[in-house]
Amino acid sequence: MWRLLDLLFPPRTDEAVLRTVSPDHFLALVAPRLVEYTHPETTALLPFHNLAVRAALHEAKYHGSTKAFTLLGLALAEYLLDGDDLGRTTSNIVVIPVPLGRARQKERGFNQVEKMLKYSGLALKIDPGFLVRTRETTSQVSLPREKRMANMRGAFAATRSADPSYTYIVIDDVITTGATLQAAIDALKEAGAENTVSLALAH
Repeated sequence: MWRLLDLLFPPRTDEAVLRTVSPDHFLALVAPRLVEYTHPETTALLPFHNLAVRAALHEAKYHGSTKAFTLLGLALAEYLLDGDDLGRTTSNIVVIPVPLGRARQKERGFNQVEKMLKYSGLALKIDPGFLVRTRETTSQVSLPREKRMANMRGAFAATRSADPSYTYIVIDDVITTGATLQAAIDALKEAGAENTVSLALAH
């Protein structure tokens, strides 16, 4: 059946890769590691160099793939359900996906991290409106680290004050230089957050 459909509608390379990836195989790739580009450090859950990980992130971000969101949501759930690994100091938790700019959100139709969280099935409080982009930023892809940091500085703001008794978990899909996540952390701290946890799906 797949062969006939593939002849009529050739699959994308990443789409073809994901066909062979089972949930158990994908969860076996979860290997949390600290990335010291941000303060506090960011925990990255998956290796971006892995073909299945990269395919899932691309299919989720650019094509809204249900299977990709499911696999990435499972990876988030596996980590977030282990409360000890978060080092949190309170049971009051707010999870914040890094927001997109208005133009990018409109073009894509969704925030990929927010959808991953929804597919995780976790009963944590997700607050996608807590942070907003204060301005559109230049694409980070071709920028060196110093310019990425300058590009993202002050790019986010909180829509209200943070509760210092809460732990705020901010999540992005990929961490490269840490510029985006650091800007989000800084905005949370400026709003009064005392306990922040920074996560990325991959590095």
